[in-house]
Amino acid sequence: MKTFSATPADIDKKWIVIDAEGLVLGRLASVVASRLRGKHKPSFTPHIDMGDNVIVINADKVQLTGKKRQEHFYWHTGYPGGIKSRTKEQILEGAHPERVVFQAVKRMLPGNKLAKTQLTNLRVYAGTEHPHDAQSPEVLDVKAMNPKNTRTAK
Repeated sequence: MKTFSATPADIDKKWIVIDAEGLVLGRLASVVASRLRGKHKPSFTPHIDMGDNVIVINADKVQLTGKKRQEHFYWHTGYPGGIKSRTKEQILEGAHPERVVFQAVKRMLPGNKLAKTQLTNLRVYAGTEHPHDAQSPEVLDVKAMNPKNTRTAK
């Protein structure tokens, strides 16, 4: 018996749409990261981009548990004294709430060149509309996978 290693000819990419309304951010990000890497497939090969194309809609309605809405995202501009921060709540209420979901998924992928390629297969939209109807994406119901995936806001 030989170990199977997938080649680019063996890859079968699908399009998946996930509705993030009411889902807990970390649990959503772990499901999306797993789908982007292709770990749900029996022919998973770690060094090949064999994951699906994932569309996340309603990213502005994602839930955060505990005091995570007041946690900060930090970044540095590159200039002396140029550290900046915003809370997740400010970002979710701002112009680009999809960035919270994108950063959560990005940080669950490995830190290598392949992860950058796999992130190009992720599309996150704040509203319910997306321009990928021509690809006829399948709906993945993350809410039904585990009752802990949904929480009510406090």
